[in-house]
Amino acid sequence: MRRRDVMTSGAAAFTLAAEPVRSFAQSLGARISWTLPPKGEVTMIENSFIPMPDGVKLAVQLWLPAGSDKRPCPVVVEYIPYRKRDRYRAYDMYWGQILAQYGIGYARLETRGSGDSTGLLEDEYLPIEHHDAATAIAWLAARPWCNGSVGMRGVSWGGFSTLQAATLAPRALKAIMPMCASDMRYTDDAHYVGGAFALTGLKWATSMKVVMAAPPDPLITGEAWRDEWKRRLDATPAIAARWLSHQTNDAYWRQGSVALDWDAIRCPVYVIGGLVDSYGAQIPRLLEHLKVPRKGLYGPWRHGYPSPATPGPGLDWAWEEVRWWRHWLIGEATGIMDEPMLRVYMPDATATQVAPGPIPGRWVAQASWPSPGVTLRRFHLGGRGLHDTPQQPETAKVDGSRIVGLGKVEWVPFAPTELPREQSPDDARSVVFDTPPLTAAVEVLGAGALRVRVSSDKPVAHLAIRLCEVTSKGQSWLVTYGLLNLTHRDGHGHPAALAPGHVYDIDIPLNFTAHRFATGSRIRAAVSESLWPLVWPAPATATLTLDLAASHLDLPLRAVPTAEAAMPIALAPALPDDPTGWPAMEISQTAGEVRVVETWPMSSSVIAEIGEIVSGGGPNVALSITPGDPLSCAWRAEQSARYQRPGWDVAIKSSVSVRADAGAYVVEERLVASLNGETVADVKHHATIARVLA
Repeated sequence: MRRRDVMTSGAAAFTLAAEPVRSFAQSLGARISWTLPPKGEVTMIENSFIPMPDGVKLAVQLWLPAGSDKRPCPVVVEYIPYRKRDRYRAYDMYWGQILAQYGIGYARLETRGSGDSTGLLEDEYLPIEHHDAATAIAWLAARPWCNGSVGMRGVSWGGFSTLQAATLAPRALKAIMPMCASDMRYTDDAHYVGGAFALTGLKWATSMKVVMAAPPDPLITGEAWRDEWKRRLDATPAIAARWLSHQTNDAYWRQGSVALDWDAIRCPVYVIGGLVDSYGAQIPRLLEHLKVPRKGLYGPWRHGYPSPATPGPGLDWAWEEVRWWRHWLIGEATGIMDEPMLRVYMPDATATQVAPGPIPGRWVAQASWPSPGVTLRRFHLGGRGLHDTPQQPETAKVDGSRIVGLGKVEWVPFAPTELPREQSPDDARSVVFDTPPLTAAVEVLGAGALRVRVSSDKPVAHLAIRLCEVTSKGQSWLVTYGLLNLTHRDGHGHPAALAPGHVYDIDIPLNFTAHRFATGSRIRAAVSESLWPLVWPAPATATLTLDLAASHLDLPLRAVPTAEAAMPIALAPALPDDPTGWPAMEISQTAGEVRVVETWPMSSSVIAEIGEIVSGGGPNVALSITPGDPLSCAWRAEQSARYQRPGWDVAIKSSVSVRADAGAYVVEERLVASLNGETVADVKHHATIARVLA
């Protein structure tokens, strides 16, 4: 699921009609012969329990094709800790109805200790979570209404759990579809960016505390619900402090990182990501390293499904997803594996330029990945330019006292107000290198890298590069970026301090992306010491010296074929962005301080079927720093959730704040829970955590 939807109701997003804007035949002239089967009736089972070996019971909601008791069907599992009973009910109803009406059962499974499942949810992606999934898969496959074939799918946490369960190779698991997730937890999830503590990690910790502390529904659990809730409240950990206690890629993060053992995944994989999301790195890696049948899709949307999707264009995802499942779970010839391995949306503009509308561009395809149609082009640095040939010896100073990054505040944008802003103000505080105006359009597809020869006057420093398109009108738009804590130059497992004045040759990878630079535009590489508040600053202001003649930028350029492979998936309506649901982002700069304050509006949804109101707000953040004084950095985040029925009014609020001196982070966490207006828990945690070259 999308992590932002943990923080708000999210129900309205899934009340849209499931039909595409144009039918498959209308939009594509029926290029292939397969079509969706006729819609059938659907039976929904509100709640069942799946027993685990240790006595825990996982709650599951089921949607089954009518008649599956006589004609068994396959089932697809979505496995997440976000409440199926209320907060995510509309979402689950949407997908349950879509899949089951086309002959694919849908099982919405709750992680132990979440929603109506018993047990405790004590962290992300623990081994018990993976083994619970394997047990549940076997249980579902053995139901008389199931044909013995099970699939798994999901966005964000659901994508992680899908990949992680697949590494156990459950016998009945025949195919998976992870979306907007990661195969490497330390490098490509919300907690750290390039070895530096990420703002998104603070926000996610604040939100996850609310998830872990939420109660089961008394109408499902019965009188024992208060005891279950108390156990959850008592067990809710100081999760922000826990994550900050693991500042390197140690065993904690390696657990659940499926990229460490590609061969463990033995079923077909369809991996999906979004251009505006930050979970794209898994797509090329999974396609390159897996040995099973596999496909990839990289669309223009944010953290979420291809439909409903923002920004658009979205896709008729019901058609494509049912085609995948009927191929692998039923054995139907749908033609899905006869097509190119990777499809990518190639945008002609960035999302910010056109927000909140759809991104202009086109769908392109690569028959395989890595693709022989994508080659690296080297740009040499010098004279504030990017050149095709090496340049004369020259150095450049990067001043770490400048606050760069206010145009890229959020690692995962969930609303147009969180998208990267026009970059000229950040460019003015960076060292920039531009190409001449392009005489022909250039398409970037993949992950580039900056190779830089650098020295620092401090033992801990960052280095960031932003790749921008500078239009003929002089506007600078962020295409992708890379950032590295330079003490992690030889890997994220064992950082080593920089020797002041010593010269290092360092590679800084850029994030996987797709973008078409227009004729007349310039490609810009903007280099800074860090990006704030995307990541926490180094403990002392550093000045970096770049040896430009020994530095270069490699970009993966795509050779445009004379004819593109046809895109078989029809367009679908994009999810409209409602400005009333956007957070307010206030950025203020005075001579003494820079402040960023983000405030989400309170959301509220009525769940009519169970007579409940679900509301909440956040994560709201207040961030500040004094330029030239990184030890002045202070972050605070708050999150709330509320569940109301007559006689049952549960409210939960969490907050996390972080400060630091040169040697340690100081983390304050608080969780407050009430029932019918009376406080039942008020738990505070304080932690001082040594900084590990960060």
